[in-house]
Amino acid sequence: MTQFSSYKVPYAINKKYGTRVAYFSMEFGIDQALKIYSGGLGFLAGSHMRGAYELGQNLIGIGILWKYGYYDQARNQDQTLQVQWNEKIYNFLEETGIKFQISIDNAPVWVKAYYLAPQTFQSAPIFLLSTDLPENDYLAQTITHRLYDSNTATKIAQFILLGIGGAKLISELGFDPEVYHLNEAHAASSIFYLYKKYGSMAEVRRHLVFTTHTPEEAGNEVHDLYLCHKMGYFMDIPLEQVKMLMDIEDSSCNHSLLALRTARYANGVSRLHGEVSRQMWSKYSNICEITSITNSQNWRYWADKQLYKAMEDGNEHDFIDRKRWLKERAFDIVADQTGKLLDPDVFTIVWARRFAGYKRANLITRDMEAFTALLENTKFPVQIIWAGKPYPLDYSAIGEFNSLVHLSKRFKNMAVCIGYELALSKRLKQAADAWLNNPRVPREASGTSGMTAAMNGAVNFSTYDGWICEFAHHGQNAFIIPQADYHNTNIHQQDEHDLMHLYRILENEILPMYYRDQPRWRHIVQRGMQDVVPAFESCRMAREYYEVMYHFANQ
Repeated sequence: MTQFSSYKVPYAINKKYGTRVAYFSMEFGIDQALKIYSGGLGFLAGSHMRGAYELGQNLIGIGILWKYGYYDQARNQDQTLQVQWNEKIYNFLEETGIKFQISIDNAPVWVKAYYLAPQTFQSAPIFLLSTDLPENDYLAQTITHRLYDSNTATKIAQFILLGIGGAKLISELGFDPEVYHLNEAHAASSIFYLYKKYGSMAEVRRHLVFTTHTPEEAGNEVHDLYLCHKMGYFMDIPLEQVKMLMDIEDSSCNHSLLALRTARYANGVSRLHGEVSRQMWSKYSNICEITSITNSQNWRYWADKQLYKAMEDGNEHDFIDRKRWLKERAFDIVADQTGKLLDPDVFTIVWARRFAGYKRANLITRDMEAFTALLENTKFPVQIIWAGKPYPLDYSAIGEFNSLVHLSKRFKNMAVCIGYELALSKRLKQAADAWLNNPRVPREASGTSGMTAAMNGAVNFSTYDGWICEFAHHGQNAFIIPQADYHNTNIHQQDEHDLMHLYRILENEILPMYYRDQPRWRHIVQRGMQDVVPAFESCRMAREYYEVMYHFANQ
């Protein structure tokens, strides 16, 4: 018997949020010190946990303790990207004394649970699973080594661990959730644990909700049905019964489709993404209702409080001084990494997020004549910083990163940083005058980096996608690249359209305003800081999940 045997959330629960919720996520970006995240999904989950804590919600997180994290981003001799896998050690995680077995690939695998207490990082409590134990053979130990392992069998094993292992952990805790919330479909194997627990899919549906973050069908994880069955994804439920229960007509296991056919309710992560998701999945039968709850980020963690105080006090001098100091501090990091000494009085553009093809990190460089003229402009000087982590086996994205590194050697006012994690993300948002976000519409489900950029005095300069559609008013709190007809143009035409308008807005609107009309520029900065809080702060999101998604459990 341990303190975790009949677990209760150890802070005062607000009676509005008394429903017991277990939140499953493959990654959590809680704090720079806990490297168990890769990017936006983790940043979102971390902010959700912080919002739940601030509101006093009866919610626990279930995740995985990744021994080597996502990866450590280092450099080769020529400054190009190097992937390193370094062991992580955390003295702030508590031993729960809970250890149990699950079956993976017809073999028993020991699972150990660690605990992140709420007071450590001001978050809802989180339980993290590990198979890196001496009781397991090496293959079983590797299940929790690398987040998003590229080996298919290992990835399925990770999905089994998070879903079935996470649901079994909850039973060990005696927490008895009224709602199981799957943040993405990585934990969809929990459906089959719950089916055995409750005895019917109708009862599973009463307890299950699902958040999808993927705006195109090809981006959803699909694995061979027979491989999943062999590995124990469906526990010991006969395959023919699984196919009947889940309306599976072919030999594929589409994890998102399983969740959509089993959940009581699902949501996209912006209004536009909700529309895209409803259209995308409409051709399938027995899909639950898909609504939308727009992603948000935690103000207390991300925002620069002194910048907000100067704004609220109407103290222009302090506001200007603070933003300049934030830029200087961030530029120390850039100089340390790249040898580029940037100027806090020069207009600074930052592009920083996960490197992926549709996000078009190098879009602004594709017209090299215009790009060179931009960086050599003495009338309206500009400096640009890039940062972000490509998936370690996405060689196209790594090539894009490396090409920017080589290009930066030609320009003293262009830098490419490594180590894009929570801490650097915050510093670069503080460094930015303009936060450049140019995904190919409508590929970005939500995209939350611009929210936290606004919380640090950066103006969003973006294509019209994801959360931006709900936030932006061109020339008032952001600048928007007008939308191409993405239904009737190919991607090359769309890219050309976006690039042309990016330069038009930058050269004709943004730069003249920044250098000739600072009061108006500051008004746009501060309007963005004000507008982002009520609608895009994580307490709003955490509250909305209770109001829209979780109350269904009691009906």
